[in-house]
Amino acid sequence: MTRDSSASPLIFGGAAQSPRAALPVLPPLALYIHIPWCVRKCPYCDFNSHTASPVLPEEEYVDALLADLDQDLHAVYGRELSSIFFGGGTPSLFSAEALGRLLKGVEQRIPFASDIEITLEANPGTFEQEKFVAYRALGINRLSIGIQSFQEDKLKALGRIHNGDEAVRAAGMARQAGFDNFNLDLMHGLPDQTLDDALNDLRQAIALKPTHLSWYQLTLEPNTVFWNQPPTLPEDDTLWDIQEAGQALLAEHGYAQYEVSAYAQPGRPARHNLNYWSFGDFIGIGAGAHGKLSHPDGRIVRTWKTRLPKDYLNPKKSFKAGEKALTNDELPFDFLMNALRLTDGVESRLYPERTGLSLESLAEGRRDAEQSGLLQVEPSRLAATERGQLFLNDLLQKFLN
Repeated sequence: MTRDSSASPLIFGGAAQSPRAALPVLPPLALYIHIPWCVRKCPYCDFNSHTASPVLPEEEYVDALLADLDQDLHAVYGRELSSIFFGGGTPSLFSAEALGRLLKGVEQRIPFASDIEITLEANPGTFEQEKFVAYRALGINRLSIGIQSFQEDKLKALGRIHNGDEAVRAAGMARQAGFDNFNLDLMHGLPDQTLDDALNDLRQAIALKPTHLSWYQLTLEPNTVFWNQPPTLPEDDTLWDIQEAGQALLAEHGYAQYEVSAYAQPGRPARHNLNYWSFGDFIGIGAGAHGKLSHPDGRIVRTWKTRLPKDYLNPKKSFKAGEKALTNDELPFDFLMNALRLTDGVESRLYPERTGLSLESLAEGRRDAEQSGLLQVEPSRLAATERGQLFLNDLLQKFLN
C-alpha cells in the first residue's frame, strides 16, 4: 500500500523545511487485514497473493494476526477504529467462524466506532449464500466484489475463475445476504477490448446497482505473467475514448468520481480509502501488510510486515519486516501523492494538522502548479485541476527541486 521512502532527501517548494510541530489532533485510525491466499494467481496481479492449498491454516493465521496486532497496540492506545478492510488475496476464502473470532479479538483490543465501516473483498467464484449471510451477521457491512469483466473471453484472458453469469449472481447474492453497501471492481483497457466492450461491461455493472464502483485501467506491472508475456492491449486513442465515454456514463447514472478510479453514489464513498488518501492512520496486519501511524510528538512511522505466509506463520520470525519514520523532506510528497488523487483534494488545514509542517513550506511549488493550470487556485483547499488529475506526476514534480 505504501511507497519506499528510503530515497535521497527531497526539497519541496524550493526551501528548507521548518521544524515539525507536534500534532494537535491525531487523524482517524483504520485497520487493514491482509489475507494472502487466492484460488489461483491472476496473470496481471502484483499484490502479495499466493495460490491456496486445499486446507487453509485459518486458526493459525488468525492467531498470528492477533499476535501481530498486539505488537502495534502501544502506538494506538486510547484510540478507536473508524474502519476495517479485509484485503488480499481473497479474504472470502476464510470461514465466517475464523473471521468472527478475528473480529472479536480485534474489538477486545481496540474499541470500534459506533458507525464503523467493515469491508471484505470477495470474488464471485467464492460466493456461497449461507457464508455471506454469516459474514453480515458478524458486523461486516460492506463488500468489494472483484468482477473485472462480465465477458467470457475477457475473463479467460485475465485468468479469472468465474464467468459472467456468476458475476451477475454474486451482486444479487450480496443484496440477499443483507449487504446494502457494496463495491464492484471493474477493469478497462483489457486485451483486445473495444469501446463497445468496455461500455457494455460498465452498463452491466451499473444495472446491478452497486453503491460504489472501482473502475480502473489494466496496467502491466513488473513481476507478473503479463509483464513477461504482454497481451495485446488497446491503442492509446481507444483507451482515451473508453475513459471519456465511461466517465460520462457513470456520471449520467449518479456515480460521482471522487478519486482517480473510484465512483460512488451520494454519501457512499469508501470511508477506509478516503482515510488512506487524506493521510489518515492505519494499522496493517497480515503477511506483507503496510501501516502508517502518527504519534503526538509529530513522528509519523510507516511499517511493513513479513511478506511470505510461511514466514509470517513461523514463530521464530518477526511479524515486522521493517519500519521507517518519515523525515520532514519526505512528508510533503507522501501527503500530496495521496491527497491529490482525490477529485476534490483536501482542505488545506489537513496539511499542517497531519504533517506538523506549515503550509508555507509548499508555497513556491504551489504557485508554480497553479500558474501551470495543474492545481486549483483555492487557498482553503489543495486540489488538482482536471488537467492536473490527468497529469498527476507532472503536478507532483512541481513540488520537487
